[in-house]
Amino acid sequence: MPERNYNYIPKRDIYTAVYEEQFGIKDNSYGGNKTVEKRVIKRKNTKKNLLNFLLKVILVYLLLFVILPFSFKSFIYDIFPNNPKKMLKIDYHKLLYPTHHYLYKDLFLGRYILKDTSYSKALMLNIKETNPREGLKNRLLQLASSYKTIQPAIYVWEYDTGTYVDINADKVYPAASIIKIPVLIEMFRQIEQGKFTLNDTIILEDYYRASGSGKLQYSQGGIAHTMDYLAKIMIENSDNSSTNMIMSKIGGMPALNRAITKWGLKYTRVNNWLPDLQGTNVTTPRELAVMLYNIDKTNIISSDSKKHIADYLSHVKNNRLLQAGLPSNAILLHKTGDIGFMLGDAGIVKTSTGKKYIVVILAKRPYNSFKGKEFIVEASRIIYNNIQN
Repeated sequence: MPERNYNYIPKRDIYTAVYEEQFGIKDNSYGGNKTVEKRVIKRKNTKKNLLNFLLKVILVYLLLFVILPFSFKSFIYDIFPNNPKKMLKIDYHKLLYPTHHYLYKDLFLGRYILKDTSYSKALMLNIKETNPREGLKNRLLQLASSYKTIQPAIYVWEYDTGTYVDINADKVYPAASIIKIPVLIEMFRQIEQGKFTLNDTIILEDYYRASGSGKLQYSQGGIAHTMDYLAKIMIENSDNSSTNMIMSKIGGMPALNRAITKWGLKYTRVNNWLPDLQGTNVTTPRELAVMLYNIDKTNIISSDSKKHIADYLSHVKNNRLLQAGLPSNAILLHKTGDIGFMLGDAGIVKTSTGKKYIVVILAKRPYNSFKGKEFIVEASRIIYNNIQN
């Protein structure tokens, strides 16, 4: 058996040959020089250095652009906190103006603000009062004393003499459907400004529908109704859906409240779409009387508009309040309101002898108490007899 030659070096395989040809080196294990070992080590060191460099760049980036900014923000916020999650949020506007959410005159940059109505000349004229009618006032107070659960507010003014009765006349009360009087006035003012006409139409959409009084809520949607028709049913039938449609046409609550402010009224405000069952739409007996007086006696609207308004107000279907206390030959232009805990009626009365007076009676009462109606009917009868005689 021949002896094994331990000095035999196998021939290079195909992979070794390709390796040498590609990199121009010889593998020392096959009798080549030692250069290949050094170059391989050098390549390994180069890869390692490149990896270390990349890691350092990443660490520096994280330090400069992530860790330090986050730490700086935390440090600054601890000294000057402005994160609402870390501190109590305070509404400074509410602290400075605690009544702005329920007592305001205008809307500016999305905030309700209190503005003096004297900044410009009021469009509506105030009623010129002369002497109080003390006898009539005492008679009404005596009547109120017999209705312990009723809280009345009354204003009466007689045209010829200027005499008046004031019982809580400047006290703010829920307006209920009587708020439709200023809606009607502003509608005709905008008609006279050329913004639209009585023949213009509005399409009944679902978001206009309102519960409570009126049948329009049950009507088919997508039907166009004229402004004349909507105003007619708003007053005569006290329709809430038509009121919302008209309010939308005249610019909504902010526009209506700006108009009321320009008229010179301080307390009448529209704060809610109808039905306003919470009583957030408010007014006073005196301001309702001022509106009725200006409809009748001033140039705030044209004579043609006055004819339309008089026609609406003379055909109110609810005849169970002021009307029930008047004789059949008396003429009444009025608007009623009822939201359960407040009942009211405001109108202009012409007696059989030609005397005229404005009367507004608002009565807070236990919810749907029949005593409220009884009080208004009896007060209406007392007032008519006193002025007529």
